[in-house]
Amino acid sequence: MSQDQFRVDSKIAIVTGAASGIGKATVEVLCERGATVVASDRDEATLNKVVAEFQAQGLKVSATVCDMSDPESVRNLVSSTKKAHGSVDIGVNCAGITGPLGKKAHEVDLADFDLTISINLRGAYVFSQELFKVMVPNKWGRIMHIASMAGKDGNPNMSPYNASKAGLIGIVKGMGKEYADTGVTINAIAPAVIRTNMIADQPDEVLKYTVSKIPMGRVGEPEEVAHTIAYACSPACSFTTGFVFDASGGRTVY
Repeated sequence: MSQDQFRVDSKIAIVTGAASGIGKATVEVLCERGATVVASDRDEATLNKVVAEFQAQGLKVSATVCDMSDPESVRNLVSSTKKAHGSVDIGVNCAGITGPLGKKAHEVDLADFDLTISINLRGAYVFSQELFKVMVPNKWGRIMHIASMAGKDGNPNMSPYNASKAGLIGIVKGMGKEYADTGVTINAIAPAVIRTNMIADQPDEVLKYTVSKIPMGRVGEPEEVAHTIAYACSPACSFTTGFVFDASGGRTVY
């Protein structure tokens, strides 16, 4: 296989949650592999700062603010990208929140549950819907979602997050079968603990618990996840759909 198959030259990509963490790393890696990237986040100030830094490096990236909890905002993200660039070839959804932490299920406020689901699950669903509408007529596309080990194993005192990521995995598996003959693939990646802003918000006992489950005995780096995402978004990854890649340091291998 030619090394060119791992590049994404001339491809138009959208990356949500791009202002930090895995999203920011994914923007950089996709740009380095030849893509033109529309970076999106709801944090406009940080997003613009990050995009300006990438542009100063000569990377082909622009910023579009999007709130994944608002379906119209998600639809506008995809439609405006198509209008500006003529197509959308790659969609990577890195946007997400942890939701309430350190609370048993009966202590969780339903408003917090609903917000977590609206961003992590419903937003991902709408993003996928809009991408398929653009990609299927083109007979080529790559969609990637950031799931979590929590969606496979379940972490204690994180029930809204567990539910949102387990649901996301279900969406990816089902949609992978629905669109398997279209030339468009949809996959996910399930990271364990990654060195992002998210872990700064976690109580010490939650972080210690999750790191203790990782056989490699360390947290992962955003770039390690981003490189797997970039492979899954490349022409080389053409016979894999509805799959959840592992990025867990060996925590779960199924």
